[in-house]
Amino acid sequence: MVNTMNAPTQRWVANPQRRETPARGQSASRSQTNVGETERLLSTVGGALLGICGLSRGGVGGLMAAAAGGALLYRGLTGKCHMYQALGVNTAENTHAAIPGYRGFKVVETITINRPAADLYNYWRNFENLPRIMDHLESVQTHGSRSHWVAKAPLGMEVAWDAEIINDRPNELIAWQTLPGSTVATAGSVHFTPSTGGRGTNVQVTLKYDPPGGSLGSWFSWLLGRDPKQMIQEDLRRFKQQMETGQVATSRG
Repeated sequence: MVNTMNAPTQRWVANPQRRETPARGQSASRSQTNVGETERLLSTVGGALLGICGLSRGGVGGLMAAAAGGALLYRGLTGKCHMYQALGVNTAENTHAAIPGYRGFKVVETITINRPAADLYNYWRNFENLPRIMDHLESVQTHGSRSHWVAKAPLGMEVAWDAEIINDRPNELIAWQTLPGSTVATAGSVHFTPSTGGRGTNVQVTLKYDPPGGSLGSWFSWLLGRDPKQMIQEDLRRFKQQMETGQVATSRG
């Protein structure tokens, strides 16, 4: 889910007292690489887009944007970030999926659906249903409490990750987190609570995600049209349509 359930794993490794010794035969330039692969891709794409926009715009503002785009392009192509080096940050050497409490971003969205909580829980709990309501998902395969997710990425690419259920209360709650080694670092939950007055069920999705590059990655997600908050809102609207009418309205244009 981004997944909404799970929105791309690179975590910062900040330890200014630790000194890495390059392996025998490793070049000095290689040992200075401190930007993770996913973040390099985002930097390259974002830098190219920013540079093109800046050059086409012209003027002082356009030249400044083009210069910033060039810096991002260098960062992506070389895998080196001078700011990271000064801060002792390295996103190229970490593969954990957990998100510390002080890191990442959090999105919370709620919608009321005119169906019993049991119906909504049963549909969502079968994760293989979710690509029907989440158009950024290509597929989900479940294996007990674990699942494998494949989602669409910019420029026609795909991104995949593995997740596991960490809390499951029938008709009430499903909580998950990505597994170590996944491309995406997320944790989240969906709560199903009967609304007041017997008007259906309140469905609340909470998603915490740690994009590559922290706030930089979040900015790129907006630039490339993959804002997690907007995605969750749209997913919940389609979920409501599916559960209340039996089909999801689509548009072409």
